[in-house]
Amino acid sequence: MEAVLQTRGLLSLPPHPTRVRSLLNPSQGLKHRLFASKPLGLNGLSLSYKRVPSVVAKPNGLSPKEKSFICKAEAAAAADGQPLFGETPTPKFLGIELVTLKKIIPLGLMFFCILFNYTILRDTKDVLVVTAKGSSAEIIPFLKTWVNLPMAVGFMLLYTKLANVLSKKALFYTVILPFIAFFGAFGFLLYPLSNHIHPEALADKLLAVLGPRFLGPLAIMRIWSFCLFYVMAELWGSVVISVLFWGFANQITTVEEAKRFYPLFGLGANIALIFSGRTVKYFSNLRQNLGPGVDGWAISLKGMMSIVVLMGLAICFLYWWVNKFVPLPTRSKKKKEKPKMGTRESLKFLVSSKYIRDLATLVVAYGISINLVEVTWKSKLKAQFPSPNEYSSFMGDFSTATGIATFTMMLLSQFIFDKYGWGVAAGITPTVLLLSGVGFFSLILFGGPLGPTLAKFGMTPLLAAVYVGALQNIFSKSAKYSLFDPCKEMAYIPLDEDTKVKGKAAIDVVCNPLGKSGGALIQQFMILTFGSLANSTPYLGGILLVIVLAWLSAAKSLDSQFTELRREEELEKEMERAAVKIPVMSESGNGSLASGSAETSETSTPSNI
Repeated sequence: MEAVLQTRGLLSLPPHPTRVRSLLNPSQGLKHRLFASKPLGLNGLSLSYKRVPSVVAKPNGLSPKEKSFICKAEAAAAADGQPLFGETPTPKFLGIELVTLKKIIPLGLMFFCILFNYTILRDTKDVLVVTAKGSSAEIIPFLKTWVNLPMAVGFMLLYTKLANVLSKKALFYTVILPFIAFFGAFGFLLYPLSNHIHPEALADKLLAVLGPRFLGPLAIMRIWSFCLFYVMAELWGSVVISVLFWGFANQITTVEEAKRFYPLFGLGANIALIFSGRTVKYFSNLRQNLGPGVDGWAISLKGMMSIVVLMGLAICFLYWWVNKFVPLPTRSKKKKEKPKMGTRESLKFLVSSKYIRDLATLVVAYGISINLVEVTWKSKLKAQFPSPNEYSSFMGDFSTATGIATFTMMLLSQFIFDKYGWGVAAGITPTVLLLSGVGFFSLILFGGPLGPTLAKFGMTPLLAAVYVGALQNIFSKSAKYSLFDPCKEMAYIPLDEDTKVKGKAAIDVVCNPLGKSGGALIQQFMILTFGSLANSTPYLGGILLVIVLAWLSAAKSLDSQFTELRREEELEKEMERAAVKIPVMSESGNGSLASGSAETSETSTPSNI
């Protein structure tokens, strides 16, 4: 009589398993006894394999106690993380599966190259637009509001359309290759020709007519190629890091791998910050070794853009290698059939999701908060370091310090995730940003009375503001890279593929510059209302407090939703692991013990268990 459970993935045993157990060698494990390469002769019993028909008989003779034993044995095997019946143990190196290493190492190298480029581009874009003739730090709010944001929205709309017609691989190359081509062309064509293609005479005439209030908007026209570089560098951070890299990482990793390795990505990636900071400083100091009349900044720019192009090509190669040699996880291969949505339908769908709205709140709140402090700091920075090479050299040191601080935070981040979970990790960044921002604004407000005290340490109030603002940026960015970004990317993993792709495009490409533009608009309003940033500092501090509280509230809401989705995904995975075919032991008519594969009856219900 054959005893086979109809429920998928459960082991079926004879009515009296204890008798069979006593006949088998007790020193051998159950898995060894079931999967022995040769049949075991045991007092007239034989162990063989046979396939059970898809329509199976209802088990008879199993008491409820025996059925419970079978279910618990299977569940225990899955809970221990051991291979289930029929699974082959995967090879490991240093306790990590080789398949996982084949994903994690190339992803870490990709992140290194992307952040190496981003550091060079971020430092260079500020030097170009802040120190250019006829421009100043006041151009940044106008750039972020009236140029960067519209281009980001346009890119998101284009990306959403391309995502509907291109494969993921084609979409990746279609997006990243124009960035690489532009940065190469800027270093070797646009910048050397800038004196010929910038309408400086027209800008001077308009400035004389309109007055100094329009210095910022007119500077955008005056140095349009530098502003284009600024926007492309900003989009590299939003598009290549957030959409392309993290979208690809979320596609090929599981939540367990993400929790373990996402924080560690930053360890290697922030070594990139350290090295790229040294690279920027090296090229910025080339001018000291050049003769008179040589444009040292043009030479530095060519060297840095050459490195950006080479790193970009390395990113493309690593992406190709992972796609060719690394298998996707089971979760990624499982696709839900959904109708293709147009741009308007996609935006409606994303806005209707509370999960996506909370994620968007996190990104917008970060953009507003960091921008409230950053523009004021950069205006102080230009006053202290007016030369492009001096400014760039300081930014190189700033990037190196940011890399070291972030590397240290990365070492702590895995402990924070393991000990306190996603919710606490997501709340650290806004807290750090609020406290450090209060310190910076306090120094701006009370810099005058502190002048004599600062003189004792060999610093002026301006230099002190530059250093304190740098520390604020370092602490905020290190918390963002080590905790905020991994938290945000983990939150995408449980989502279905359509929401993941379009949600990331909407949030990371649009909401990121929207946050920065929001901070810029707040500053513009404050300047027009109170006359200067210094006069509006107390109000900026109050706005910063409100933004951070909204940020913390959204993080708390997202934590509960993320935890629920994780539970559902774990349940799905448990069911899939239990769905493997396993040997079924049964008594054959001649008194022998036979084994077969448990087949699933599609009509089985929980009442059959």
